Amino acid sequence: MEEQDIDTDRIDAATLALMFLTLHDADRISGTCRAWKSFDWSALGRLHDRGWIRDPVGKAKSVVLTPVGLERCEQLFHQLFDARPKDPV
Repeated sequence: MEEQDIDTDRIDAATLALMFLTLHDADRISGTCRAWKSFDWSALGRLHDRGWIRDPVGKAKSVVLTPVGLERCEQLFHQLFDARPKDPV
């Protein structure tokens, strides 16, 4: 598969959604939370560029999700992986 054939937006959405599984150290004051950063470095860089995580470069094994990133993380997790029946629209 060629690089131009890869939908990086979908990869980024899945990466952010999977971070929901490793959330820890929530900070109620700042509205941030940490998640393990064992994901593709390019995807983490794009999430940082979108303002969903703080700078992923460093020795820490986790990354800080911004308040907007934390909210989007949970939304995407349920959108992509929720097995419960959906309410009819």
